[in-house]
Amino acid sequence: QVQLVESGGGLVQPGGSLRLSCAPSRNIFSFSIMGWYRQAPGKQRELVATISGGSTNYADSVKGRFTISTHNNKNVVYLQMNSLEPEDTAVYYCNAVERELVYWGQGTQVTVSS
Repeated sequence: QVQLVESGGGLVQPGGSLRLSCAPSRNIFSFSIMGWYRQAPGKQRELVATISGGSTNYADSVKGRFTISTHNNKNVVYLQMNSLEPEDTAVYYCNAVERELVYWGQGTQVTVSS
């Protein structure tokens, strides 16, 4: 069973920054795609960003503000979030895909508020 452990969430003021981390229990290169999703209260879970073989993909709402990356030596996937807005408030989930299998982390809360 694969585990994805997220960290880095918290409370930040509008315009601030946070960096989320996702540490899988297996080497990140064993997954075809890794990414971040988020779910705000009363809304469906939505894609934020993905990374696959060095290629990245972002939701239009976060382009230019968020960056997904990997740290190979530490086996971690990061989501750097800058210029945060109240609309970014949500539970953020790490996601990993291995062929037909999809894994999710437990989620980390990000709250953007003054």
